[in-house]
Amino acid sequence: MTVYLVGAGPGDPGLLTRRGAELLARADVVVYDRLVDPSVLDLAPDTAEMVDVGKRPGDDAMRRQEHINQLLVEFGRRDATVVRLKGGDPFLFGRGGEEAQALSDATVDWEIVPGVPSAFAVPAYSGVPVTHRGTANSVTVVTGHVGDLARPRGVDWISLGKAGGTLVILMGMERRKEIASELLRAGRSPDEPVVVTQWGSTPRERHVRTTLADLGDVELGSPSVIVVGAVAGLELKPPPRPLTGLSVVVTRASDQAGPLVSALSDAGARVIELPMIRICDAPDGGSALLSVARDVQRYSWVVFTSTNAVHRFVPLLRDGRSLAGVKLAAVGRATRDALARYNLVADVVPATQSARALVDALPDAPGGTGLERLVDGSESGEENKSRRVLFPRAEIALDTVPEGLRRKGWQVDEVVAYTTSPVTPVSLDQASAAADAGWAIFTSPSTVENYLAARDDSGASLVVPAHVVCVGGTTAAAARRAGLDVAVEVDSLSPNSIVKGITNHLGPLA
Repeated sequence: MTVYLVGAGPGDPGLLTRRGAELLARADVVVYDRLVDPSVLDLAPDTAEMVDVGKRPGDDAMRRQEHINQLLVEFGRRDATVVRLKGGDPFLFGRGGEEAQALSDATVDWEIVPGVPSAFAVPAYSGVPVTHRGTANSVTVVTGHVGDLARPRGVDWISLGKAGGTLVILMGMERRKEIASELLRAGRSPDEPVVVTQWGSTPRERHVRTTLADLGDVELGSPSVIVVGAVAGLELKPPPRPLTGLSVVVTRASDQAGPLVSALSDAGARVIELPMIRICDAPDGGSALLSVARDVQRYSWVVFTSTNAVHRFVPLLRDGRSLAGVKLAAVGRATRDALARYNLVADVVPATQSARALVDALPDAPGGTGLERLVDGSESGEENKSRRVLFPRAEIALDTVPEGLRRKGWQVDEVVAYTTSPVTPVSLDQASAAADAGWAIFTSPSTVENYLAARDDSGASLVVPAHVVCVGGTTAAAARRAGLDVAVEVDSLSPNSIVKGITNHLGPLA
């Protein structure tokens, strides 16, 4: 088979190329570096073998690279799709060339999938164009991590300093003082602007603007990109969007979080996807759900309290004619919109998204709360239908809806449409990103409970961001019971509603 050398870009998963995402989605093996964002790894199938070959401080770099080369050759000889995922671009200070040479020497097929280089993308995210008419007409990308400054194989900083133009230095933080000294010795001005960006394009991004004389005093760690030159004095930021500067943890199931992640990103937020639940089939494999879907005309109403129930139930219907004479109730706008995707219109949607509001919005059963029966004690088919409600629900759910409807005279048939399970474990990188975030969005009580119960790979509890957003009163109540301070409560899972709720809380832009 083929080994694909794929560039993961600078960190933001949105900057992964379309080809890279397509290969990841069908990978059997993913061999990745430590700087690859966890949300990029999430694009791989659950069945993929994930192999972390990231180099750590103290590693013997040469021996480590030889080990990686051998691994790729071994994987490449399997009948499998192998993705070698590297930060930035594989051929820009990523040793991708060495890996490609090893594969070629072993007669293993390989293909390069270029990535967005951090040398250009990270400064751009900081508002720094590496070239600018009238300011810089050349750019040099150099590593500060190869060779010894005093040895012939080291970087010739004197020549680079004299050449002028923009210098973009990768892996240079450890030797930043010596690099600055060499560039000053080459004649660069002590006042020359410098910008240093750590974890560029990710939720952990930090950047410091300084001068060449003070570069040695910058206290950022790796990975960082250093830009030296007049362009570093520019800050060409677009107008701020409503959520610019916010880092937000999204806890919704990964297969449902896409629209919310996109809406938050479009509003300027940096999003950390940390799914706290996984949506799974019902324990019986869905056989009970299929049975009631085939006999749905027995019911007067079908009541939905989640989009998950809609997407599990509706595709089991023969077509829209199966619902002739059956009314539909949705707990809120997101559930209503999920029905609309199947060209179905909800007959009842409460003004406030909550199970209690849904019960209140539904009418009493025909004939009041007393069950009318025939002389022989049985119900006629029409009477049976007129009083019967179908409630597709999660395996674990509150009794608010079925009990409330029974008090209103309805005969409620509950059927498990899906189940949820916690997503564990949480990686140290994910836990660190969540700890650095200022906001977290919880979309159900189970996301709250699972987040508070989750542990990272070291066994430590997750840090709850200072600002908590809850969707629906039930979720907010669960958060408050757990001792969380709910900053924003919205009544709809609609991404626009969530963004609007956070924006209103923040107030007008300065």
